[in-house]
Amino acid sequence: MHKKILLINGPNMNMLGIRQPEIYGRDSLAAIEELTRRRAAELGYECECFQSNYEGAVVEAIHRAYGAADGIVMNPAAFTHYSYAVADAVSAVGLPVVEVHMSDIHSREDFRSKSVILPYCIGQVAGHGKDSYRLGVEMLAAYLEGKENV
Repeated sequence: MHKKILLINGPNMNMLGIRQPEIYGRDSLAAIEELTRRRAAELGYECECFQSNYEGAVVEAIHRAYGAADGIVMNPAAFTHYSYAVADAVSAVGLPVVEVHMSDIHSREDFRSKSVILPYCIGQVAGHGKDSYRLGVEMLAAYLEGKENV
């Protein structure tokens, strides 16, 4: 069986490179997806990418991953802080999920420091810019390979 990771990006991530470059950098989402695909391939995984500004579409992508992917790397973006629907979807599929954020959500506005999704994830990477995605893929791959102490 071919090993597969699903990369999910939530709302406004399609505006990377334009939206607040002082926080999120100047790389486009397409560039970050390509970097993530490349690192996943180096680790022996195919990486499928998905982005939506709609909560239901993100929930459906998580559902589709069940039986089709080995794990998920997800930047839920604003859904991080309030989407119990996304949290429930992560819980329901039972796949290992790594939550990633480009900015350090714990040092920004108070509302950003709380993740309702994290309790259902194997870990979180935040504050490393586009490298958060690489680190997230590495964390997920290590977990899937049985090296859980990453």
